[in-house]
Amino acid sequence: MVIALAVYAALWALYGSIAKSSQGLHPDMTEMLAWSRDLAWGFDKHPPLGAALVWLWFQVFPVAEWSFYLLAMAMPALALWIVWRLSANYLDAEKRVVGVALLTFVPFFNFHALKYNANTVLLPLWAAATFVFLRSYRTRSAGWAALAGVAAAACMYGKYWSVVLLAGLAIAALIDRRRAAYFRSPAPWITVAVGLLALAPHLAWLQEHDFTPLTYAAYVHADKPLGDSLISALGYLAGSLGYAAAPIAIVLLVARPSRATILDMLWPAERERRLAAAAFWAPLLLPAMIAPLARTDITSLWSMSALTLLPVLLLSPPAVAIGEACTRRILAAAAALPLVALIAAPIIAVAVQYAGPPPASAQARSLADEIERLWHARSPQPLRFVGGDIEIADAVAAYAADAPRVLPSEPPASGRAPSGFVLVCFASDSNCRVKMAAYSGPKEMIETEITRNFLRVPGRPQRYTILIVAPRP
Repeated sequence: MVIALAVYAALWALYGSIAKSSQGLHPDMTEMLAWSRDLAWGFDKHPPLGAALVWLWFQVFPVAEWSFYLLAMAMPALALWIVWRLSANYLDAEKRVVGVALLTFVPFFNFHALKYNANTVLLPLWAAATFVFLRSYRTRSAGWAALAGVAAAACMYGKYWSVVLLAGLAIAALIDRRRAAYFRSPAPWITVAVGLLALAPHLAWLQEHDFTPLTYAAYVHADKPLGDSLISALGYLAGSLGYAAAPIAIVLLVARPSRATILDMLWPAERERRLAAAAFWAPLLLPAMIAPLARTDITSLWSMSALTLLPVLLLSPPAVAIGEACTRRILAAAAALPLVALIAAPIIAVAVQYAGPPPASAQARSLADEIERLWHARSPQPLRFVGGDIEIADAVAAYAADAPRVLPSEPPASGRAPSGFVLVCFASDSNCRVKMAAYSGPKEMIETEITRNFLRVPGRPQRYTILIVAPRP
């Protein structure tokens, strides 16, 4: 299974490198890379684990599109391996293989996972937290309880959305008939204590920075009209079902379960399987229940890390039988999917070029080369800082050979930039140009036009304004 998942990750990373070669790295990815060069216990949008993993990865691998896509695909591959290990408690060997194969038909584990961001990072984290929670609940041992606390903290370090997983697992524990024995044991309190201890540095950072990420999340997603929140919750449920439709349809088609078997899938009578079902349904459904009450909007993409136990629900009923011939067909289809995608990858890349990809991403490499050429014509020192339009700055920093750090939204005051810096924005962005003009120190403003052609398909020209503040002698 390890070898199969390594090949799986490599094939999809290769697909991403080809299919996305005309559009450049997604802004979520360049943002993570920018954060990784200035690591802290938190950032203005998210907790730090995603950026820390990027930093660690690029200590080993070169900063390149192919290696970034390989990191992105390592997340679902690791999640699938955890699913493989977890399902051993509920499924026989053949059903375990089928279960992993079924999840590869879910776009969360390939197409969407190629965009490395906080959601992608949660794939293995939620799988691991679910795995160790179920072990801790059954055994009530101190070791598994401590691991559950570490896993819970890791999830929160990945994205605050993980609070719905932790709340959902707590609900699953309360629903189970063994709850009294569990909560009377030291296990849950060890989990809470270890989790809080592991989170302590980030909690201190949040307090020191006035809970900026939470304020950002509330600004973007909170205070919505009730009707909009209801529509958002329904869209979340419908979208989540749609993403999981392929494995569900395959099992229904192959196993042809009776009505009683379908009910046994949804809510089993056997206690271990019911605990797993509760651990699946509670984190998945809880957001749709809370969103209208909290007047927030949610998206089905956020459910991408909540499908760890889907193979257990679909395949664990004793009445569900997958014959050898059907097993072979499912595995053949799962193996064929990345190969078909790989064949289509060049066509996708050209189609995106014809459609006109976002210039900040597609032209980032050419723009970074031009900025570094202008910089080194004026200074022998490496380019240390780039700023301006934050999306463009993140992209330039990702591709620039000097690996500069990204400045905050406001440039340094005059006389406080001994290393110098570059600001860049779209020439049509009047607000960004006003900020450039407001800088009172010695500076040079240049306007340039970038056009990126791809496989002889002409790209759209885009003009940029570049402000250069050379380092002081």
